[in-house]
Amino acid sequence: MIQKNLKILFVLLGLAVSNLAIAGEGMWLPLLLQSLNEAEMKSMGMKMSAEDIYSINKGSLKDAIVHFNGGCTSEIISGRGLLLTNHHCGYSQIQSHSSLENNYLRDGFWAKSLKDELVNNNLSATFIQRIEDVSKDILKGVTDAMNDKDRQSLIDQNMEKFKLTVKKEAYEDIVIRPFYKGNQYFMFVTLTYRDVRLVGAPPESVGKFGSDTDNWVWPRHTGDFSIFRIYADKNNLPAEYAEDNVPYTPKHFLPISLDGVEEGDFTMVFGFPGRTNQYLPSYAVSQIVDVLNPAKIGIRDRALKIVDAEMRADPQVKIQYASKFASIANYWKKWIGESQGLKSTNALDKKHQFEKEFMAKVNANAQWKDQYAYLLPEFKKLYAEIEPYALTRDYFNETAFRNIELLRVVNFMNNLVTRFDNNGETGYNDYKARLQSYLKGFYKNYRANIDQKVASDLLGLFDEKVPIDIIRQPLKEAVALSGTKSLEDFTRDMYKRSNFTTYDKVLALFEKSPKEAVAAIKADPAFKFGTKMMTVYDNEVGKKYNAINSKISTLQRLYMKAIIEVFPDKRFYPDANGTMRVSYGKVASYEPKDAVKYLTKTYLSGVMDKYVPGDYEFDVPEKLRTLYQQKDYGPYADKNGKMPVCFIGSNHTTGGNSGSPAIDAHGNLIGLNFDRVWEGTMSDINYDASICRNIMVDVRYILFFIDKYAGADYLIKEMKLVHPKKK
Repeated sequence: MIQKNLKILFVLLGLAVSNLAIAGEGMWLPLLLQSLNEAEMKSMGMKMSAEDIYSINKGSLKDAIVHFNGGCTSEIISGRGLLLTNHHCGYSQIQSHSSLENNYLRDGFWAKSLKDELVNNNLSATFIQRIEDVSKDILKGVTDAMNDKDRQSLIDQNMEKFKLTVKKEAYEDIVIRPFYKGNQYFMFVTLTYRDVRLVGAPPESVGKFGSDTDNWVWPRHTGDFSIFRIYADKNNLPAEYAEDNVPYTPKHFLPISLDGVEEGDFTMVFGFPGRTNQYLPSYAVSQIVDVLNPAKIGIRDRALKIVDAEMRADPQVKIQYASKFASIANYWKKWIGESQGLKSTNALDKKHQFEKEFMAKVNANAQWKDQYAYLLPEFKKLYAEIEPYALTRDYFNETAFRNIELLRVVNFMNNLVTRFDNNGETGYNDYKARLQSYLKGFYKNYRANIDQKVASDLLGLFDEKVPIDIIRQPLKEAVALSGTKSLEDFTRDMYKRSNFTTYDKVLALFEKSPKEAVAAIKADPAFKFGTKMMTVYDNEVGKKYNAINSKISTLQRLYMKAIIEVFPDKRFYPDANGTMRVSYGKVASYEPKDAVKYLTKTYLSGVMDKYVPGDYEFDVPEKLRTLYQQKDYGPYADKNGKMPVCFIGSNHTTGGNSGSPAIDAHGNLIGLNFDRVWEGTMSDINYDASICRNIMVDVRYILFFIDKYAGADYLIKEMKLVHPKKK
């Protein structure tokens, strides 16, 4: 049955262009562009071939696309391994090199030569060598009659056996991922470089211009870029950092267009989008909008207000907390826009209509009725069952693991204790070495007094809002046993007595013998409280949530198979899962609400309109103001003499596409993807061509800044600048 369904899937994937998904929608596998997308892409203005985009026989665009540290995308822009990505993708590296004396976050950084480029620990750059459909091998022997456990066990066995048969070089790795909710599998052969050095970054007043106020918002004026360089050994192969490593020579790098963009121009975004869920049933979408997002937004809103006040009051705190504040605020604002977008585009009504059509077709076919009629009623039942557990899970994760940092340390310490209990001193010492390295960096950017304020506020919210009563008991018991009179007094006392609030205290623990250290850790008040919370959560919430969610995942896999089979006139692209994808669209304006229309481009004049002297979000460096006043833009100005900053397109993007190149019809770099418009952040769940837009830095603004502001014209000379529109 599985093989039969796969054959059906392959047939459906080869449908004619007239039956394609909405232009601009979808995140497509580059391997399949020739059969699925090339005709449509050319009809939209693309001048390349699918072979120019993805090839294993010659250098192609995919050889310039790099997975940056496993979370962002980057691209090669010179023959000497120059790597372009977002400022926010390189933020933690820039921060790690910053101090009050050399504040690269505030002032920016530009290496004057190769020897001045800064070495980064644990930073990786991964290329995709080739992609193959391996469904036949991975799903060998899998049948519909199998339960989930047996099914996954066989898939795992098949995967391990198959990996042993793959022809690859010793320096290459293999990644196999499920697609279409586990109905299909693809293999990615990868090549990872680990000597990646910081070359340049603008000051955060440029790279983060607008900061949290403008995050997810259009019009945008952010120069969100940073530059790194990949280094290799003398054979151009991956190597750990060494002084005699040399700049990497790529198979392909992206030429850079100086011609700019206009409304209607073809755009392609190439990268590693993280996660989307386009095929959720209506019950899931309703739960996200009405229950889960409001809870997570409320938690982060309170944490952010506390941290923001502390950052504004102390410049040192601002440096320490800048990166994690941005990280917390990012999805807080995204969830707000997502919920609003799902409502404004009537996503639930669309889901209901689709499900109505699905059931009508299923009930009209005897075989489908037997196989698929139960799916939607079962979804309704399961989502009702999981709701209190899902809500409690979000409160617990956002409180214990995301926003109260002391409890995150407790989790690490619990892992250390577990290693000792299970593997003795050997297990303890092995984990301690890794943990100590992590905690050194953690405490560099940690203030216990700030964390205490967050803990007091969020634990109060947790006690008030979680729907499952038993999860509150550890908190109530801890407060009672401490002898304090209030939750605020309890948290103050816990932080005062805990050995996990400074690196020096932790080091003192680690200097003890493993047995003594473990005893001290177990006696710590934060450890007692945190591990009790975790135990109750695991037993009373986590296990029950996972059991129901496992049933939902199985149902989602079957539903995915069903809708592909039931709607042979539709094309279904796979959800994003962190693997290489192509999305394509056009430079396009949009109208988010009545009487409002957003144009496609912003200019440096808009930066000056927003300028607020000394403001941490909207300050502008003096040199940039001078360049603007003198109109000293070099060859990078638009044809109207203005300096472009950002533009928008209809490309379908998500988290992980940060740093992805925006590529023109000829294969040249025209911009750097870094965000989506707020009205369209719901595109992870419901892409709507009317308001879903991605935001890109115009590459000419990047070149202007490197050349005129940073004075790093030697980098410009490495690049290949072209004028494709003048051909």
